[in-house]
Amino acid sequence: EDEQIVAEIMRRRFFPARITHKSWEGFCFAGHEIRITEATDCYGAVVWPSALVLCYFLEMNSKQYNLVDKNVIEIGAGTGLVSIVASLLGALVTVTDLPELLGNLQHNVLQNTKLKCKHQPCVKELSWGIDLEKNFPRSSCHFDYIMAADVVYHHPFLDELLLTFDHLCKNDTVILWAMKFRLDKENQFVDRFQTLFDLEVISNFPSLNITLYKAMRKGRMKA
Repeated sequence: EDEQIVAEIMRRRFFPARITHKSWEGFCFAGHEIRITEATDCYGAVVWPSALVLCYFLEMNSKQYNLVDKNVIEIGAGTGLVSIVASLLGALVTVTDLPELLGNLQHNVLQNTKLKCKHQPCVKELSWGIDLEKNFPRSSCHFDYIMAADVVYHHPFLDELLLTFDHLCKNDTVILWAMKFRLDKENQFVDRFQTLFDLEVISNFPSLNITLYKAMRKGRMKA
């Protein structure tokens, strides 16, 4: 039954009419054509379906989740698509990933947001679990939303990822997290995540094995 929505989400993607020297993919969200350059030599620099699911959700639910003037951070931003869409929807976005991804990320963010957004997004290095207090001090960093798409997969940094969610999340911060289930490791991470956060499924796409979650600190979710 999810296949109609999935088809609609996938229709938001388009490809160049002719081959150019630099490969890119196009996406239509928030009333804009977004061009994303992918770095095929790097796992984090490809647009995964979870990012499309989250972008579609943000666009279709922009009244309930009004991002205008909201402080948003995306962790594991990859190509930057989610952050770009959040920026086009009016948010003040901090776009983060590993240092080796920042060049391509900065290129995509700048190309798709310059002179188009209320707030110019800021691209910043964030290696999960490392120098969190130094680079994102709890006293001065307050995010209304943390966004994450496909950050849980077969990698050895799940402890650091949980630490990062914990560090960045205040009592009123909302986490929007799209996750593709591949292995038992993902299920185990969700269990551990729930020791710190209340978790609610807001969309489910069985044909993609993707679930979209909303999470807040334990006891802070309004019924």
